[in-house]
Amino acid sequence: MSQWQDFTTGERIKMLRGKETQSDLAERSGLSKHTIQKAEQDKNVSLPTLLRLAEALHSDVSVILGQQAPRRGMGRDDRSMLRELSRTVHDTAAGVLADPAEGAAPGQADLAEAADRMWRVYWRGAYAEAGSLVAPFLRSVALFAQAVPTGQEAVANGLLSDAYRAAGLISNFLGARDLAYASVGHALRYAELAADPVRMSMLGSARARVLLRDARVEQALREAEAAAARAEPRFSEQGTGLLAAYGKNIIFAAVAASRLGDGDRSADLLSQAHAVAARLGRDVFGNGMQFGPSYAGAQAVGINVTLGNTGKAIDLSRRFDPSGLTQAAHSRMQLDIALAQADARQWETSLDTLLEVCSAHPEWAKHQAIPGVIIQRAGRAGNARIRKLSEILGTSPTIR
Repeated sequence: MSQWQDFTTGERIKMLRGKETQSDLAERSGLSKHTIQKAEQDKNVSLPTLLRLAEALHSDVSVILGQQAPRRGMGRDDRSMLRELSRTVHDTAAGVLADPAEGAAPGQADLAEAADRMWRVYWRGAYAEAGSLVAPFLRSVALFAQAVPTGQEAVANGLLSDAYRAAGLISNFLGARDLAYASVGHALRYAELAADPVRMSMLGSARARVLLRDARVEQALREAEAAAARAEPRFSEQGTGLLAAYGKNIIFAAVAASRLGDGDRSADLLSQAHAVAARLGRDVFGNGMQFGPSYAGAQAVGINVTLGNTGKAIDLSRRFDPSGLTQAAHSRMQLDIALAQADARQWETSLDTLLEVCSAHPEWAKHQAIPGVIIQRAGRAGNARIRKLSEILGTSPTIR
């Protein structure tokens, strides 16, 4: 029986299209029927075109390219981790907790240390490992909240919001969309109970991220812009935390606008984000969030790649100091650079960049769409590299 990865990209698009006609798909995606025909004939298509197809087909680019099966094929350990995370999220949200008599509730200092460890792993891009830390952390926070003295509920609610947000970000990355939506919803509830404007603002970009991954790009844009608007009148009075969260929402709005092909809107939002980053003067880290000059610069590279501004993206990457980025953010920027190099037909250089990041972080790379885009387009430019990349990513070589 053929595996999903064994089909060609064109065959996968046809299967995802189902009984819908090419004309119907063209109308829903905003593409021409000729473009749909080219895609289904396995002719090279751009990333913006693939993003539009993914949105119209209610799928991911990585699914179209065969990197993941339609329901997110993954290893046994990852599936086990997600089952445990799902059970913990739903149990704690429903109030199904361990008996406090079985052990003392953890203290606030212990929970702060556990949260710091969890986010450090997350920033490394080791999302499955981070997920294995979130479930016990969430259970511990729930016990803490159950035993917290009157007057300290805000602390417990803030920690619960952080734990649910972490669960949402990780499950979203691994393709467990329903769990991601539920987790982010619980996180927002507890941020509101904590009356914490920083956490509430951070959840705007978290929800936008889930919507983007679900190919609901226009909704992601509206969500990020609305979250930024809610924070903007207050951020100058609230210190760096809310200012960073505000900037993160602006960046996600710019990303969404670029995926819609709205270059002017994206450029305006990106300019605002750079202004916020300049005001901060440094990258700010807190509760799993990063924003500042390094982060804004890295996102500018990716946004210009999506908009087709290849030369500008490559130029930005050369003038940009990535030393302030987390490992995950740096790896993502390397993928964007590799795609820009491919767009410039610098095939060997592109494959070298791609092979470097995929070799260093294979588990992370398997869940990214860009490697498949580049491999599909590289043709015979680097057969040995493509075979090596296909081994790392667990896909069939695409060499024509």
